[in-house]
Amino acid sequence: MSEQASPVPADLSFEDALSRLEAIVSRLESGQAPLEESITLYEEGARLKGHCEARLKSAQLRVEKIVVGTDGTARGLEPAEFS
Repeated sequence: MSEQASPVPADLSFEDALSRLEAIVSRLESGQAPLEESITLYEEGARLKGHCEARLKSAQLRVEKIVVGTDGTARGLEPAEFS
């Protein structure tokens, strides 16, 4: 491929990245994209997936939960745990 892969803009919102990723998946699943376009779309999709994962991780780290002590009073905040 002669085209240079363009990076995902750092300020691209999660919602916009996810919307573009959904469009890519739809195009790939349709089977209508020629091989070279499919490869380009796949590469862009992989970059968008990474961007979305980073945005989710960042959001996860900002979410906090209140820790309640045995006496029922709040004793601070700690990162929320997601499984």
